[in-house]
Amino acid sequence: MRLSPAMNRYIVHWGEMGQRWNVNRTVAQIHALLYLAEAPMAADEIVETLGVARSNVSTSIKELLGWDLVRLVHIPGDRRDHFEARQDPWDMLMTIVEGRKRREIDPTLAILRECVAAADADGETPPAVREKLRRMLDLTQKLSAWYEQIRNVPRPVLMKLLGLGAKITALVGR
Repeated sequence: MRLSPAMNRYIVHWGEMGQRWNVNRTVAQIHALLYLAEAPMAADEIVETLGVARSNVSTSIKELLGWDLVRLVHIPGDRRDHFEARQDPWDMLMTIVEGRKRREIDPTLAILRECVAAADADGETPPAVREKLRRMLDLTQKLSAWYEQIRNVPRPVLMKLLGLGAKITALVGR
């Protein structure tokens, strides 16, 4: 696959952005390449296009499969595995958010609950610290509950909400 300057710039930026989110640069670049690709790509095509090691491509593909951001595709007459990325940006975003919630927020909620219970029971934790832990737990629980509600809102409604931006304060008050 030949990359235009715009494609190359997007792939490089996606890799840099991925690093800011604690995602390996090559993983993010492969994801960007597969998103832009017009057809599923085999690992050797990814190696050739991005100039990265085959082992790095294999490891990165496994991670992207684990995140459910790419899928394995079989092409009739070709024995190689091919891969394609989700093509809908909204689906991609929701998959990433769900994965991050499962890997980061859910364990944090469990630990916060344990910490609050331990602080209440130990008699050593100062009252101000117990209150800080409760406030953090409360906010995290509310964010998690909000996400659970929002993820079931139909996409057209969510798109309208996004379009409202700060105007939504007029609907709910300040």
